Amino acid sequence: MPKPKPEPRLALIGFTGSRSFPDPNLIDDGLMDVWHDALEDGYDGIELIHGDADGADSIADAWAMRHGVPRRRRPADWDGPCAANCPQGHRRINRRGSEYCPLAGHRRNQQMVDEGPVLVVAAHHANSSGTADCMRRAKAAGIPIYRLAA
Repeated sequence: MPKPKPEPRLALIGFTGSRSFPDPNLIDDGLMDVWHDALEDGYDGIELIHGDADGADSIADAWAMRHGVPRRRRPADWDGPCAANCPQGHRRINRRGSEYCPLAGHRRNQQMVDEGPVLVVAAHHANSSGTADCMRRAKAAGIPIYRLAA
């Protein structure tokens, strides 16, 4: 009886980025570099995890689709319920008139870090607070950060 083929060993790569990141080619090149580094480190490829936001996350997602790289999308649940540790009365009203939890992005960032990426690629631009938060959380977890600066 033939032996089953083993599952590929993929390096989980976190991605965080600013909605206003101006250079899609820098993201494409950075992800390609990370993919090649993972192959050199003995992985069969990479899997990308990102926050599924507009801007840099969308660019990274499109790159993964073009290259057949598996991806995990982790959108923030802005409209969902608050966490138990959210301060009373902190919810805000967005431009559409809907109430949202301003800490949902931070919870999503922690979720991505908790999934254990071997590296976080950060396309940080224009002092994006969400990208900076994800970078801080990755650093606190001992995850290396590969920063792309435009």
